[in-house]
Amino acid sequence: MTEYASHDTDYSVVEGESRDILARNLRVAAHLWSSATFFFFVAFLFAYFYLKSLNSQHLWKPKGVSPPIGWGTAIVVCVVASALLVAWGAVDQRSDRRPLWRLKGLVALVLMLAALVLQIIAWTHAGFGPTDGGLASVFFGWTALYVLFVLGSAFWLETILATSYRFRNEPFGRAQVEPGHDIDNPVDLNTAELAALRQYWGVLAGIGVVTWLLLYVVR
Repeated sequence: MTEYASHDTDYSVVEGESRDILARNLRVAAHLWSSATFFFFVAFLFAYFYLKSLNSQHLWKPKGVSPPIGWGTAIVVCVVASALLVAWGAVDQRSDRRPLWRLKGLVALVLMLAALVLQIIAWTHAGFGPTDGGLASVFFGWTALYVLFVLGSAFWLETILATSYRFRNEPFGRAQVEPGHDIDNPVDLNTAELAALRQYWGVLAGIGVVTWLLLYVVR
């Protein structure tokens, strides 16, 4: 029978990974997750153009169904600015300018949360419900699921920031871990994870721009 590792097991031997392997694994994971997210929202893209072209009984966009463009613009500005700050912060982290990365990361996290709050406000100011035509259904379905993806990304960024603050006084590339920790070098994990988040959050921000154009501008 297989024995489980005890608390005094040397986890650096059991699960420790070199920085190169760790970075490659996270990079591949980010590619896969970005692709999966993209194709997930393709379903809403198809629904948008299909229902718009069909326009059954002229119910694609009935009178009064007009998503608030002001709130939508504020949301996409927050999302894009957050993605740019994460990308900029990743450069700082890689160059061992960790205080600058943490500052940019905090602002990016605040912008993510602001986008979530603004989306809730946009729903309350929409003046229509998900059953009020094709555009309304696509609008609420698309934005509601987009909010969940943004929330997950915000949690991911928060965990990276927490690790960075916890090991902020450790020399870059030589952070010491506590016994029982399953990561060989948390600072290396911070760098690799941030690079992966930069890629994924950039893709999600791009989806956000498309969302804004189709749901708030073109309609």
